[in-house]
Amino acid sequence: MLDPDRCRVARLSRDARFDGRFFVGVTTTGIYCRPICPARPPRDDNVRYFPSAVSAAQAGFRPCLRCRPDSAPESPAWHGNHTTLRRALRLIDEGALSQDSLGALCERLGIGERYLRLLFKQHLGVSPKAYALHRQCLFAKQLLHQSALPVADIAYASGFTSLRRFNDAFRRQVGHAPRELRRTPRPPSENLTLTLAYRPPYAWEWLRDFLAVRRIDKLEWGDAHRYGRYIQWGSARGHFTAEHMPDQHCFRVTLNLDDLGALSPVVRNIRRVLDLDADTALIEAQLQKTLPETFPLVEGLRLPGLWSPFEAGIRAVLGQQVSISAARGHTTNLVEALGEPTAEGGRHFPTAAQVADSDLTFLRMPQARRDCLRGLAHAACEQCLDDDPRCWTALKGIGPWSADYAALRGTSHPDIWLGGDLGVKRALTSLDAIEPDLAAPWRSYLTLQLWSR
Repeated sequence: MLDPDRCRVARLSRDARFDGRFFVGVTTTGIYCRPICPARPPRDDNVRYFPSAVSAAQAGFRPCLRCRPDSAPESPAWHGNHTTLRRALRLIDEGALSQDSLGALCERLGIGERYLRLLFKQHLGVSPKAYALHRQCLFAKQLLHQSALPVADIAYASGFTSLRRFNDAFRRQVGHAPRELRRTPRPPSENLTLTLAYRPPYAWEWLRDFLAVRRIDKLEWGDAHRYGRYIQWGSARGHFTAEHMPDQHCFRVTLNLDDLGALSPVVRNIRRVLDLDADTALIEAQLQKTLPETFPLVEGLRLPGLWSPFEAGIRAVLGQQVSISAARGHTTNLVEALGEPTAEGGRHFPTAAQVADSDLTFLRMPQARRDCLRGLAHAACEQCLDDDPRCWTALKGIGPWSADYAALRGTSHPDIWLGGDLGVKRALTSLDAIEPDLAAPWRSYLTLQLWSR
């Protein structure tokens, strides 16, 4: 439940820490805004507060053209803790309903259509299809504001197969025709540049250094202010570079992708890899219940994501019982030997088929570990891998640490406790006994805080 008094203070002060945690509906204009909107604040009796952009739109408000709610960081709070709902939201954001029917989505979830509609109504106040349509239109609005893509390409990138249907849906959801938002034409560019916002603080230096010591040559790159890598999404190939802009509380992401149909899920995955939607103030308040008062919390700590659960699983196996530098060497050799070359001279991370078809003899490690890598790859090829890497322990050679590590970095699961990790054990030796369960559902961040020691 939203606290109106707290929301009032946050919107009047334009506190960036609350950006995306709630939205402000203005009854006199019919628009909804972010708490940081630069427009003159409306009177208290003319506003309504909503936990999400979707709920504001469902109440009949349209998005503000000044503060652009489509660019706000998301809040995990309104997703709830319901596992099935969170999985449904993720699949819809990846295009499940733009590519297939509601029945097909329910079959993937293992539930009935009636139950899914009930979940959405209880937690979000909208139907699954209404949620999907609003998300598509908000992403299209972001592209109209920030890119030079033609309207037809934006429709395709947002999951619409018909330009006419896109125009109709956009006008209903946003209150304007798509072309009305293009007041100033942008010069065409080979690369797409988007601004992805977050709620401050953001511990970029910690994340940058964590990624740097694990960076794989030809696959990833970075410097003091940037991180980038080659990416794959289905049959789409491309690369991105994210530049930290601390004064603006955002990353400027330059993206090159050979199939715009994959653009929306790719952008959402970049947000996950950089953990842009974390509410670190909420998380750290929970961690303080577990850690001693003298423990120096790293403010704004984010989960260091990897591009996919499969990549995280492979890198977890390669890191079993070896140092970080040795694991990095194994991964570099794997990418060099099997990764698909790029036009720029880099390499993509190997696909499951490429790993499964190789004997991996170029990797200097026990045969059992090579067999584990190939077993994981075969399971991925046969689509036998569970969405949750924590279930992969049924595969020979993958223990709880490897499965949990893959979940933490490959899906950015917020509640993974790596109590058996050597780094965590070392950090715990200097602390009094702690109760990790008190940090739920944010035990992944507790793990990282201990790693930071």
